[in-house]
Amino acid sequence: MIPPSFELRRAASFEEASRLLAQGGDDVKALAGGHSLIPLMKLRLVLPDTLVDLGGIAGASYVREDGDRIAIGALTCHAELVSSDLLAANCPLLVETAGEVGDTQVRNRGTIGGSLAHADPSSDLPAAIVALGGELVALGPSGSRTIPARDFFRNVFTTALERAELLTEIRVPRLDGAGSAYLKFNRRAQDWAIVGCAAIVRGEAEIVAWTGVGATPVLAEGDWRAAAAALDPSGDLSGSAEYKRHLAGVLAARAVAKARTRAAGA
Repeated sequence: MIPPSFELRRAASFEEASRLLAQGGDDVKALAGGHSLIPLMKLRLVLPDTLVDLGGIAGASYVREDGDRIAIGALTCHAELVSSDLLAANCPLLVETAGEVGDTQVRNRGTIGGSLAHADPSSDLPAAIVALGGELVALGPSGSRTIPARDFFRNVFTTALERAELLTEIRVPRLDGAGSAYLKFNRRAQDWAIVGCAAIVRGEAEIVAWTGVGATPVLAEGDWRAAAAALDPSGDLSGSAEYKRHLAGVLAARAVAKARTRAAGA
């Protein structure tokens, strides 16, 4: 299908983009990679009259050291995460997770900021960011603020971003020898995850976060086995609630085992 007509405004900075969003209200949407927004517009599920193109914002795509963390520009595409030597050495979980996003075309166009801000409950990267204990930097009319990843995702396609706020940077800690892994189950290689699991192992500590089993990424509280058994996912055409709960436990066990093996080999 062809989307209805709309006006395209190109922003030269996040500040300008925020101003344009504030002026237009709910009828204005920000456009990053476009792999989520444009399909929704073609289906006429979303009908903005104005798009604010973020693609021309200089210096918004990067992966660099920031003290004890790695800072990632919101417009960094998935392929850049996959090829980053800095992430491979310090936060390989993001490299592995980004490599599971869509296909080659999607990874070369889609951005980490767009993926996180879209907050699809079956998206890969939110679970990894939550497991890592990352932080997200937002810029809006009131200035800049930092949001912990576990507080960022509020509901299906809903985040802590306020009106006219934009995600500008993602910060993740160095794993410093901890093992990590991301596994997901889907029908085809380029499909959304039916269930996905990010795991980090540091000594006896095991951190597990899932995607596809709730309205937002689910971080296991306490023992992940008990958390997996208590999951209450919604059944749909991809599988029943019981099926997804079982799958979450299986993927977590495999991801933790893989992470532990990697930690031992570090």
